[in-house]
Amino acid sequence: MTRVTDFGVLDNPIWFSAQTAHRSLVRINGRACRYAKDVSPFAAVETATQAAFDDLAALVAPQDGMGLCTADPISVPPGWQVARLMPLTQMVCTEQRHAAAASFLTLGEPDVSEMLALTAATEPGPFLPATIRMGRYFGVREAGRLIAMAGERLQPDGLTEISAVCTDPDFRGRGYARALVRYLLQLTFADSRTPFLHVKPENEAAIKLYEALGFTIRRTMQLTLLARE
Repeated sequence: MTRVTDFGVLDNPIWFSAQTAHRSLVRINGRACRYAKDVSPFAAVETATQAAFDDLAALVAPQDGMGLCTADPISVPPGWQVARLMPLTQMVCTEQRHAAAASFLTLGEPDVSEMLALTAATEPGPFLPATIRMGRYFGVREAGRLIAMAGERLQPDGLTEISAVCTDPDFRGRGYARALVRYLLQLTFADSRTPFLHVKPENEAAIKLYEALGFTIRRTMQLTLLARE
């Protein structure tokens, strides 16, 4: 596979992930799509038009919440309630600067309950019972306890999003997040894919860590949390 050099698809990453690697995880209706509710709260429209939101409405029940990630703020038509608007810093890594020092424990279905507990305690972003179906996840255990993890989420053609990077507060400062991300970078580049991620702009420590690992800021994205009235 040829590595991606045109990152235009990242202006609408949910839509393009749904059209390619995650087709089996989503429902698509015309110009709209949404992930299965136990996989992810994400949805997308091809373009933010009335017709596309009409297509999206057919996929959701009244008061059903979801998140749309777009390059620019969107104008939501009547019939929808916006709960929150959040900027996200989108970062891309085009070269691997460091080799991973070691491999990590592969997480699977038997680990989901612990993964849910860890993400609930650390809030790296939405993680649901079937989110593990979106990609590969790896973790660190100490005395049998899951204390750190990271994995893959959106996967537009030729690109892989690194996500759910988190460490139990009692075990922070040991470099687990850095090492896990380095390992995921190694796997992604070995697959001839380009890694990207999203981080809250106020999380300056995480942004500095990702920059040290080779990520650069591509642009600010907009996360719109909304529900059908």
